[in-house]
Amino acid sequence: MWTWFHKLASPPHFYALADKLIPWLSVPGYLLIAYGVYAGLFIAPEDYQQGDAFRIIYVHVPSAYLSMLAYMIMAIAGGIGLIWRMKLAHAVAASCAPLGASFTFLALATGSIWGRPMWGTWWEWGDPRLTSELILLFLYFGYMALRGAIDDTAKADKASAVLALVGAVNVPIIHFSVEWWSSLHQGPTLIKEGGPAIDPGMLYPLLAMIFGFSLVFGGMLLRRVRTEVLRRESRTRWVKDMMLQSQEG
Repeated sequence: MWTWFHKLASPPHFYALADKLIPWLSVPGYLLIAYGVYAGLFIAPEDYQQGDAFRIIYVHVPSAYLSMLAYMIMAIAGGIGLIWRMKLAHAVAASCAPLGASFTFLALATGSIWGRPMWGTWWEWGDPRLTSELILLFLYFGYMALRGAIDDTAKADKASAVLALVGAVNVPIIHFSVEWWSSLHQGPTLIKEGGPAIDPGMLYPLLAMIFGFSLVFGGMLLRRVRTEVLRRESRTRWVKDMMLQSQEG
């Protein structure tokens, strides 16, 4: 029953599979983003309160979503690596960190740009979502710094996986912060009882951007994992054979 799981954990198998999947993720992702950008900028109506300033949501919302998704993937992969001792899982976790940090920074930057005209300030330390999202960025930095500080790859995998698992408690705090505490951020808009509380003309470009960003993130992650696998497996027979075949070809 679990043979597919163990086969997927094989570095040579994953390396070849990822190479096939990358274009199937990247191409549709970029097409969705292209549609989302055009529709979000030129077709979606103005917001009755925020005017055109609301259009930054088409970058801010997908970035914020992926900042949390990337961390959960990193934590889950780290946990799998600890429990089942799968080196590939640690490679996935290590590859997630720079991408997750980038999306977190983008979410914070676009949130600040959005907040200036809406709230009258670039930053509000009392806002729970802003603060917990900033903590997420520090967790990414801490994870990468910890990995870089330990020369032994196996020890770095274990230590960083523990940090990722401990830090995962921050993700639900970010998500539910607007419901648990008083916040400048608005409440849930897409996923709520009664359906999305947003005009369809604004909703469809936003969904396209979320799915597009997610697919592109998947393609970027697979590329990084392939590079990480080559680094870790550089002395193995299958990598040497592959390099020899590429040179002969």
